[in-house]
Amino acid sequence: MQALNDFLVFIDSFIGSATWFPLALLGTGVFFTIYLGFPQIRFFRHALRIVKGKYDNDDLPGDTSHFQALATALSGTVGTGNIAGVAFAVHLGGPAALFWMLVTAALGMCTKFVEVALSHKYREKLDDGTMAGGPMYYMKNANFLLNGKKVNMKWMAAIFAFATVLSSFGTGSLPQINSISNSLLATFGINQVITGAVLAVILALVIIGGIKRIAAVTSKLVPAMAIIYFIGAFAVIFYNYDNIIPSFLSIFAHIFSGSAAVGGFIGANIAFAFNRGVNRGLFSNEAGQGSAPIAHASAKANEPLSEGMVAILEPFIDTIVICTVTGLVLLSSGAWNEKHTNEFDYTEIEILSHHYDETKTEDLDRIYNHLNGHSEEKEYTGTLVVKDGIIENTDMTFLHARSFADDIVVYKNEGLLDDKLFTGSIKIVDGKIKDDQPLKIIGKSLVHSAPLTAIAFNRGFFGDYGEYIVSIGLLLFAFSTAISWSYYGDRAMTYLFGTKSVIYYRIVYVVAFFLASFQDTSIIWTLSAITIALMTIPNLIGIIWLRKDMKKTIREYGDFFEENFPGYKHPKFKK
Repeated sequence: MQALNDFLVFIDSFIGSATWFPLALLGTGVFFTIYLGFPQIRFFRHALRIVKGKYDNDDLPGDTSHFQALATALSGTVGTGNIAGVAFAVHLGGPAALFWMLVTAALGMCTKFVEVALSHKYREKLDDGTMAGGPMYYMKNANFLLNGKKVNMKWMAAIFAFATVLSSFGTGSLPQINSISNSLLATFGINQVITGAVLAVILALVIIGGIKRIAAVTSKLVPAMAIIYFIGAFAVIFYNYDNIIPSFLSIFAHIFSGSAAVGGFIGANIAFAFNRGVNRGLFSNEAGQGSAPIAHASAKANEPLSEGMVAILEPFIDTIVICTVTGLVLLSSGAWNEKHTNEFDYTEIEILSHHYDETKTEDLDRIYNHLNGHSEEKEYTGTLVVKDGIIENTDMTFLHARSFADDIVVYKNEGLLDDKLFTGSIKIVDGKIKDDQPLKIIGKSLVHSAPLTAIAFNRGFFGDYGEYIVSIGLLLFAFSTAISWSYYGDRAMTYLFGTKSVIYYRIVYVVAFFLASFQDTSIIWTLSAITIALMTIPNLIGIIWLRKDMKKTIREYGDFFEENFPGYKHPKFKK
């Protein structure tokens, strides 16, 4: 598993974690925001009117209402990223990472407006009567100008559709059930295999019904899960009311310098905070990824821009509202920079060939530079000597989850509740455990993802019951995401191989969903980052190429609106 994780990290270093990727994502958002005259601000009120059903018409082509399409798309975005993703971003980049998540969302409102409108404009009606859309359809049907000649981009559409299938696992299936199973194990002690098996059966029953059943389920799940989550979140924020203002200030205090070391948090430079904030922001709201347009393609509308308007609300609700609330919970509770007792993941362990003292400024600076890519400390190769669970070596430093590990105890993992203390030796190569013995390492270190959010939720008016809200909220959030992404995947499979391929895809999707419930978390997240990037890149290229088409579509919607709703004061569509 360590070798697999190292390979995935290597691949990701050239794509999702490379410096150019977040710059391309934000750059696209900046370009369209200026090019189209800040549509996320101009059209925001109009988008609310559309979602409320002011202009709904049951006779229009499509399978769902505007609200159902929004709920389906939101259920695909509001998920693990809002609970585990925010905690992961703050863990890696500190409070400054949350700022870059918000920037990504503000610009993403415009990016999603563009991608949904274009995809809706070029959607198709399938043989079974349902509507199909998404970036692969605008790539196929739109006229791209190349050296003055009109060409289509069917080859790029095929690449995007294939990337969508991969990302349906990397975004919608694997990280969602992995976070659910870990959370339920930590909170209720429910075995991960049992969680995976039960939810896999329920998932299969829902997705067999197609988009209409998915829309019906998600339109009820989204409001329910939001209410439950907000109750628990504000119970923590108001309980720690004296930390609210300092928490807000910490988000903006170090945005151009990175987050400073505090507590067990060693610190992160601006590049690391920026990269992780943008990446987690994308995982949260999926603006630019091209996923939401697939859900919106089913909406009943004869004007593509109306559905693009609805899409403006998604990053706002998902990231600016929900992720900000999660961030305030983490920061105001103080849980994010404290060490907590937890079981160490092998992939997050790093052992260095020198004893560094966390209390010494010089040593702390060296580890800071090491973790943020400015220097490389020598990694330990040799043998750890353990007696009655205690490591006796003194010539090394044990790091876990980007923090100094304390109170380490090694157990022989016998699959029982009463694991025995380990005595013996552990082989270490280049700072990593390369021993096949079944070991369990417990100690204090920083934690991240869903477990960190659960700890933070315990520090409110509900006390230790707060973690139950996280588990229930995560169950609803993440499970609804898995449902929606199954639809994205089967639309992509339909595009590539026809409707008969969908049943085989759904079987593999459900099986993978089950298997991911008990896999290594770090590997799951790294795979997710890769698949997100592979899907995002062709979509960004496509919408930039069709920028003039988008501006024309806005003008056409203005003509349509003036003709059909002459008495309504509308935004300046022809600006």
